[in-house]
Amino acid sequence: MRLLAKVFFALTIIWAATISAVAADKKALLGGRLIDGFGHRPLANSVILIDGDTITAVGTVGSLTVPNGYEIISTEGMDVLPGLWESHAHLMLTGHSDYAHWDKAYVNRLADEIMPASAVQLLLAGVTSTRDLGAPLADTVAVKTAIESGSIPGPRLFASGPFLQAEVPPGTEKFRWAVTTIAEAHARVNQLADAGMEIVKLIDQDKMTLEVAQAIVTQAHARGMKVVAHSHRPGEIRRGLEIGVDNFEHTGLTTAPAYPADIVEKLRERAATGRIAGGPLFWTPTVEGLWNYPLTVDNPEKLDNNCWHRGLKADTIADIKASIQKPGEMTYSSLVPLRRPTLKKKIKQLRKAGAVFLVGTDSGIPMKFHCQSTWNEMAAWVDTFDIPVMDTIRGATFWPAAMMGVGDKLGTVSAGKYADIIAVKGDVLRYINLLQNVDMVMKGGTLYKENGQPVEESLVAK
Repeated sequence: MRLLAKVFFALTIIWAATISAVAADKKALLGGRLIDGFGHRPLANSVILIDGDTITAVGTVGSLTVPNGYEIISTEGMDVLPGLWESHAHLMLTGHSDYAHWDKAYVNRLADEIMPASAVQLLLAGVTSTRDLGAPLADTVAVKTAIESGSIPGPRLFASGPFLQAEVPPGTEKFRWAVTTIAEAHARVNQLADAGMEIVKLIDQDKMTLEVAQAIVTQAHARGMKVVAHSHRPGEIRRGLEIGVDNFEHTGLTTAPAYPADIVEKLRERAATGRIAGGPLFWTPTVEGLWNYPLTVDNPEKLDNNCWHRGLKADTIADIKASIQKPGEMTYSSLVPLRRPTLKKKIKQLRKAGAVFLVGTDSGIPMKFHCQSTWNEMAAWVDTFDIPVMDTIRGATFWPAAMMGVGDKLGTVSAGKYADIIAVKGDVLRYINLLQNVDMVMKGGTLYKENGQPVEESLVAK
């Protein structure tokens, strides 16, 4: 009898532990106003049921009952949104002003320190999905694998690995690959695809022969990859449209006052083809850093925010700090004051031509820290460039997921999608800069930030 009692007691403990684990896996977000990413009227007093990593139901208080056994997380007084996308990040960079120094000093610290630090900073800023555009392939694979396995915290990573371009500056060969022949185009794209990259980042495509540039895009599409391309020069845009890239990056043309008329017409033609050409014409303008540069020079206090220190070693932090002591004297930004007056015109041209904007920031470049960049860009869109707030939110949620072909699992808060959700106290539709203080961050049903504070047990590297 004693043996049977012990067995029964042990089974009871196991059963109770199992029930507790199951219950902890079921969560209900209760009470907040839901801005679900689809672009329609927000849903007041929302209820979001989550089982494991997936949203199972969305409704309202009074119409959707929370079943027994669910952990209730209050979102009262908060706006609830899909987790944000950062569509142009550089995890291998963290705001240092001297690329030549950085590339040499930190090339062996990317996978162990720099990229994991960038990833966790993005996640705590409410970014649950990121396109990482440019880094050594081995380091990218290591970090991507670690995030996917849960070994380190970070956003869902959609990555390009090294840039593909016509010529490579000495010292950058680990993250820039020269492609000069059709055979090299096929080989390099296949190498990236075989390593698990979802994106090809193409730059200087106008310096390649048409045949080589076309071979990159054709092979990338054959392997199910997306192609993003620089748009700094008129030739890059013309060639990119000719070969069928999926997404242009930046608001380039340096100090030119506007896009040439022939490019605007070509953009309109491409936008008009829509699904026939593989989807909308996507554009990631990365505009905030350019616009706000003189404001940063006048008031560099935001650079002292220690949010960008997380995950970095003391000597790294000191090195970055030393490099940005004189924001107005950086060679990197010498043309920015001349580019700034052209930006509003270019943004209007692109929107009028039918481009669909994605929120991306060049996060990681000098003075652009991962913990600040995404909300900075969104605020600039709304407050400076007169982009409607709902369009801005969709540019950071719905459209990036659609562009990457993962809209069935990401980009909106709806049943069947991953539970990648953020919440912020206040009215985001009136005050978009509230996103600088995201109160709750959930990715795949796991809370990484709650009540404005990191959930440290979820952030421990395993």
